[in-house]
Amino acid sequence: MKKADFITLVIGVVGGLLFAVGMCMCLLPEWGVFSQGVVAAVIGAGILLALAVVSGVRAGKQFRINWKFAGKVLFGTVGALVLGLGMCMIMVWNMMLQGILVGIVGMVLLLCLIPMCMGLK
Repeated sequence: MKKADFITLVIGVVGGLLFAVGMCMCLLPEWGVFSQGVVAAVIGAGILLALAVVSGVRAGKQFRINWKFAGKVLFGTVGALVLGLGMCMIMVWNMMLQGILVGIVGMVLLLCLIPMCMGLK
């Protein structure tokens, strides 16, 4: 493994952990650190976004927005958020039936990513 790839891996793990811990801080009311969680999640997301741009530039690629890929990322993000909302409805807000239904919708959205990315043959 090259040194640059290792550094990219470490920065990606740090960004992912900051984002994940920030989201946990936001979603667990027992911790009482919602504002700090938002800050941690935004910093983690910023690190991951900057890492994606820097990795592309380092690879010699010109930074151009691929709208097809951006749409897939947006669709996956919405699917993950809907699934997470369903989980929050069950675990935090005690809305069992509605949470299950919203979670199923999120799973279906995420499953739609497979033919969207790989295509049907």
